[in-house]
Amino acid sequence: MPALTLREILALDVVADASPELLAGEGAVDRPVRWVHSSEVYEGAGFLDGGELLLTNGFAFLGADEGALRRYVRELAARGVAGLAVEVGRSLERMPEDVVAAARELGFPLVALRRVVPFVRIAEAANRAIVTHGIAARAVPVVRAVDHGAALLADLADGQALNQPEVAARSALAGFRPGPGVRLVGVSVHGPQAAALRALVAVGGGLRAAFPGDVLALVVPPPGRDAVRAVQDALRAAAEPGLTVAVGHAVAADDGWLRWSDTLRAARTTLELALTVPAAEPAYGEGPLVTSSRALALERELTRGGVEANRDRLARLVEHVLGPLLAWEAVHGSDLVRTLEVHLRHGCSPTRTAALLHIGRQSLYQRLERIESLLGVEVGDPELLGELLAAACAARVVGVQSSSARQILSGRVRAA
Repeated sequence: MPALTLREILALDVVADASPELLAGEGAVDRPVRWVHSSEVYEGAGFLDGGELLLTNGFAFLGADEGALRRYVRELAARGVAGLAVEVGRSLERMPEDVVAAARELGFPLVALRRVVPFVRIAEAANRAIVTHGIAARAVPVVRAVDHGAALLADLADGQALNQPEVAARSALAGFRPGPGVRLVGVSVHGPQAAALRALVAVGGGLRAAFPGDVLALVVPPPGRDAVRAVQDALRAAAEPGLTVAVGHAVAADDGWLRWSDTLRAARTTLELALTVPAAEPAYGEGPLVTSSRALALERELTRGGVEANRDRLARLVEHVLGPLLAWEAVHGSDLVRTLEVHLRHGCSPTRTAALLHIGRQSLYQRLERIESLLGVEVGDPELLGELLAAACAARVVGVQSSSARQILSGRVRAA
């Protein structure tokens, strides 16, 4: 199943809101788009892998000579980039003629975005569509040796109506016959598929298959009281850098196919969030990102039905609970909302919070005092913990801490 094309990306509502105008590359709009990035560094083509749609406000174009601009377009085309979309009318009054000329010579898609839409919104919506399309498109598995298992995994993950005898028979055809008392954990992996399959094989038995967009598996966890933790630890040890791994919850194999479906679907939803929502905490080291449905339980609850469907509701929650913090950050550019979320997620432990934020305890205490002063509450009040954590998480999910949101909030503060 092919990936989403540039034509389809440009037709997304959030992209259409930016009034895109195709200036070059009309014959290449059906090329696949692997991911959407934004960058303001025009020497950065070497960091791209190919297949990306690159977003830029064109600020780096100002003052660049003709040779540099043409070289930039040639490098993007040589890297196999799917297209370049440039915001025109704010930092850049008009598209440079040299950029247009070079793109037309190469047949390279060049798009002018005539209206301002925050790039974080475009990237989130487009990348979510890419991931969802890849996960849903499971008609033809990549690994032919597990056709029966792949078809079963696809039906379970997509919530198809099945029955227990059918599932048992299809599982047996795939060579998987879990006995009484065996536990299963759903896993969804994004990244190089060969590496993902190797990691899953190293974890142990079960069903696994590669599909366009992800690798999906039902695994039998290694021994241990906490099955989810055991699977996560095994995958951290076996997976290579560059993989994003989402682990579902543990279910008993003899509880029936609905439970198998539940853990697979939880893993899939968690993977989508892991790929499209900024993490609450910085990643550790250079290894794979391994998370779980329980680690992102709050994010999953806040976004049932999708981020976009809940955006307005979550934004109202954030404004209601954290409005004074957002107003302060809009003016001072501090990191109070993120500090609050990390602190609450780690049991209000000053030692743990300071270590995760890479600041001293005294600096943390100053931030907490500022938060409490602005909100007029005690951060450690048990009655407020749930509301504060939900609002801080929602702020990250809907991106109200982006620079564009800060500008809006700053204008609101000045008006007040």
